[in-house]
Order: sequence, then C-alpha cells, then structure tokens
Amino acid sequence: MKFSKLLLIALSISLFVSCSNDDDDKTPKGAYDNGFFILNEGSQSLGTISFSSNDLSTFTKDVYKTENGTDAVGGYLQNIFFSGDRAYIIAGGSNVINVVNRYTFKLIAKIDSDLVAPRYGVVKDGKAYVINANTYSYQNPTSGNTDDYIAVINLSTNTVESKVALNSTANRVIEENGKLYITDGYNDKMLIYNIATKTLETPVTIGYDGDSIEEEDGVIFILRKPYQGAGEIVKVKISDKSVSRIALPASIGEAGFLDIEDNKVYYTASNAIYTISPSATTAATSPLFTSAASYVYGFTVKDNRIYIADAKFGADSKAFIYNLSGALQIELTTGAGSNGFYFND
Repeated sequence: MKFSKLLLIALSISLFVSCSNDDDDKTPKGAYDNGFFILNEGSQSLGTISFSSNDLSTFTKDVYKTENGTDAVGGYLQNIFFSGDRAYIIAGGSNVINVVNRYTFKLIAKIDSDLVAPRYGVVKDGKAYVINANTYSYQNPTSGNTDDYIAVINLSTNTVESKVALNSTANRVIEENGKLYITDGYNDKMLIYNIATKTLETPVTIGYDGDSIEEEDGVIFILRKPYQGAGEIVKVKISDKSVSRIALPASIGEAGFLDIEDNKVYYTASNAIYTISPSATTAATSPLFTSAASYVYGFTVKDNRIYIADAKFGADSKAFIYNLSGALQIELTTGAGSNGFYFND
C-alpha cells in the first residue's frame, strides 16, 4: 500500500513537472522568432526586408535573400501581415504577395493573380482582405479614382476568390469586429465594408488626406496629413459614427504617422514625436522628443520602444529605436526606402 502511494505521488510530480516545462517552453520556432522585420520599399523592381532580434543583439540586413537565394521578393514593398505561422509580404510594384514561414522566412508560395498595385492587408477567419489601388488618375483619368478594390484571398489555397469594388480610392485598412475601415488621402471618406453581409456601409466624412488608422476602445483614430498644411487627428466613434477632431498646430510641421500603445496616442510631425491621451481634445503642446531622422517614412510604438524609419531611396536607410523617453537604443542600417516595422512574437 505504501509503495502504491509513493508510486502515485511520483507519477503526479512527474506529470506536474512535465506540464510546467511545456507551459514554460520558450524555444524559438525559427531563426526569426522573437524579433521584428523592417520593410524596405526599394524600387519598382526590388525591395528588401531586414530583421532584428528583440534584444537588438542580432541583425540581418536582407533576410529574404538570405533564406531564398536568387528568388526576387518584388518591388515597392508595402506591407506585411501575418496569419498563423505564415507572413504575407505585399510587393505593390510587382503585383505579388510572397507567402513565407514567419519563423524561417522560407518561401512557401506566391499569390500573383488578380492583384493590381496591392497596398495593405488584414486577415479575418482564414481570409485576407487586401486593398488594391488598381490604376491611378494620372494613368487613367477616367476611372483611376474609382477603380480601387479589395481582393478577398482564401489563405488555404492562396488564391483570390472574389473582388469588392470600392468605387473610390483606398489605401490603409484595419479590421474591427467583422468590419473593414479604410482610408486614403485622395478622398474625404473613411470607407466601411461589412464582411458578413459583403456590403459597403455608408462612409464617414473625415476630410481629405486621411492616412494612419488605429482603433482603441471603440473609437477609430485617423491622422490627416495635408501636404504643406496643418494636420488633424480625427476620432470616429464606431457605435454611432460620430466624429470629433483635434487640430494640430501648423507650427509643428507636416503630420506624419499615428500609433496607439498602452492607452497612449503617439503621432509624428516633421521628425518630432508627440503623445496625448485617447480622451484628449487638444494636441500636445510640446514634443516627447525629436528624433535624428531626416525623413520619417515609418513609425511604430511597441513594448516601451519607439521605432522610426529614416528613409533614403537609391541608398541605405536607417532605423532608429528609442525608449519612451527618447534615449536612442540602437541605430540600424537597413535597405532603401524603409517604411515599416512588423513584430514576430
């Protein structure tokens, strides 16, 4: 009897330790786990993707070439989105989406049909929704401002299964509670697409030059960035589509990008970074800090760090990573046209 009890206790301890070890298993899933990618737009024919580990100790300037040799990722890289263990790299200049394993960055497939100038994408229930700019007004004055569409991609087959005509221009997109919210600088509306009903809902007038778009606590935040004009943060309440606005002083320069992290709204103007509360009704009176960037072309706030892409074209760009107080943590030399940061953790 004592032996049986001892055996039962031993087995219980063994099972507990085994389960605990499984729960604590943080073994990297590949060389590019626990880090972030820097998307480098490049030229019309070729862009690149850089990678840094989260602890900033490891850096690879061109991970796609490192892992896939001579295969070309394509040009004018616009966006990366994730689903499961896969990353999807949108090459707008080449009308292709490269599907790679997000942890090894090995190529799995290419989606290269029914895409025309793809821009940004999101994933919902096994399908990707990718904005396509199609033609532009300078190329096609008749319909260049009305022929943009959403390519609906079945991620199990990597094929475009349908298209949604937007009858407008479109660019950035987020998904929230089964609806797509879409902005573009060439129209004065925020478009809304209901995924379940497959219909466009009544758009919300926000003003021209809407760009960065984020959601926080049922409110959509959009940064308007008029060329050589004062910027504006537009807040749209999802429940009733009511709109409020925060004017940015013209004196701070041209508005750039907006992000939300840990219940704070961060935005850029020129090369300075500002922050306000989501409930604020007025703009910040002074910057959090001023970065070393000469041309801010990408901006993200994540886990107590601020990431800034300082883009150059025809030459290497820089990525500056700061803490929230503005102390520089590292400066990385990246590829041409660095435009965004994507986190793989």
